[in-house]
Amino acid sequence: MSELSVNTARLEAPLAVAPTARNAAILQAARAVLAAALVARTNEAAIRAVEDAADRPPARSLRRLIVETVWRIGALFLAVDAAAVVTAWLVPGTPIGILPLAMSLLVLLAIATRADMYRSRLELSVLDDIPSFVVGAALAVGCAAGTGVLLGNVPTLRTCLAVAAWCFVLLMVGRSLAYAAVRRLRRSRLISHPVVVVGAGDVGQRLAGAMLAHPEYGLAPVGFIDTATADTRSGLNVLPTLGGLGALLRAQEELGIRDVVFAFAAQPDVQVVRAVRACVRMNMQVFVVPRYFELFGANRRAHIEALWGVPLVRLRRWPLRSGPAFMKRSFDVVVSALSLVLLSPLMAACAIAVRLESGRGVIFKQTRVGRYGKPFVLYKFRSMRPRGNEGDRRWSIDGDPGVDRVGRFLRRTSLDELPQLVNVLRGDMSIVGPRPERPYFAQTFAQLVHRYGDRLRLAGGLTGFAQVNGLRGDTSIQDRVTFDNHYIDNWSLWTDIKIVLRTLPALARRAPKPSAAVYAGDRGQGARHRS
Repeated sequence: MSELSVNTARLEAPLAVAPTARNAAILQAARAVLAAALVARTNEAAIRAVEDAADRPPARSLRRLIVETVWRIGALFLAVDAAAVVTAWLVPGTPIGILPLAMSLLVLLAIATRADMYRSRLELSVLDDIPSFVVGAALAVGCAAGTGVLLGNVPTLRTCLAVAAWCFVLLMVGRSLAYAAVRRLRRSRLISHPVVVVGAGDVGQRLAGAMLAHPEYGLAPVGFIDTATADTRSGLNVLPTLGGLGALLRAQEELGIRDVVFAFAAQPDVQVVRAVRACVRMNMQVFVVPRYFELFGANRRAHIEALWGVPLVRLRRWPLRSGPAFMKRSFDVVVSALSLVLLSPLMAACAIAVRLESGRGVIFKQTRVGRYGKPFVLYKFRSMRPRGNEGDRRWSIDGDPGVDRVGRFLRRTSLDELPQLVNVLRGDMSIVGPRPERPYFAQTFAQLVHRYGDRLRLAGGLTGFAQVNGLRGDTSIQDRVTFDNHYIDNWSLWTDIKIVLRTLPALARRAPKPSAAVYAGDRGQGARHRS
């Protein structure tokens, strides 16, 4: 063999990959990494699709309304309770006016609603309702008697005790019959909710098997949602696996799924939490198996129920579905219209002051981002000299030399915000909600701040939960986002009223110094920003 051939062999020898166990392990690890990256990318795309569907405005149709209300067994329970109260006053033959009877009904319904007795529950037991019925019957009769005293019709103590006893007995009997009827309809599958179980592991299989074996819970499972199949995760195959998290949308559209049970899916918890939030925003009924569920018990006050021994946390439904959304919009229209009428002299004085100091252009118009990312034109009293289009990408800072004396006063007292009442009346904004931001900063914050885009589920507000908690002026954008999303997730009409009542005292307080404000163009650095 020539010397050239030997040298060539020596150079080529290291290039040959020997089929050793070490090399095989390296190749297998590389394939595993690539497969994991592909799965992560697929899961992320699926989660984004579900979130995009949740962000779209809900479809409104008569068929959808009928489907959502036709099997609301809470309406049956309400009718039974109302009939029991009316009958309780008729049995002793005691004359009672319409107003005392109405008060009796309202008090009982309020107590029962507070105790979650008009909600579809997995387990229906009259024994669990006894404490609420005792308190409800006593207070209902007491309020009716008090109303009768004010009207000059004083019932005797014996009559009140008799009516309260009859009310309790009739409530128990009525609910027993109603629960028996509902359980019978559930067993026959005439009343059932198709449900998917997210997680095909041991807990998911256990829950699906319990639903199939015990239809009295009212849940009819149709399949699993998981990246791993049932066979690979637990060795069982109670139901078919429909696919990963992306199959949630297909199950909702094709199978009419409105209930979802999350039971430890193979996907990372961060992605599963995002899917849970998206399902709630799509007005699905969501159940979650809590971590360390073996330590939990049923607790109606905490919305924890048990399905064949497995605790399930029933998450609160999307608070701004059609009925509550109509209430919020009605509240906005009434408050904004009355405020425009009552505050018109003050607004006229502000307009005159701005006109005298700054000249023409009393009203300042600026594009802001509203609900679902839709832009709108926001109105304010002008508080600084015009800068062309510079204001679209420039922070409005405290102590800006462009702000004149009148503008400084209007800003300090928030009187420059009063023209936004017109935005509220038009429907661009709400009285209470997250403060709307300019498009440039909304896009920037969406990339920098966790869950910033979630606050666009609701129209921007004239005031908000973050503002009344001191998060205005020089404060953290991340903190504002946290408070805004907490407000949206837990909305109620009474919360709006409380925030409105807290707004004036909040305006009287000076805004605190920032702890970790977010500034577009300089991540992590503070900036004085006024929305």
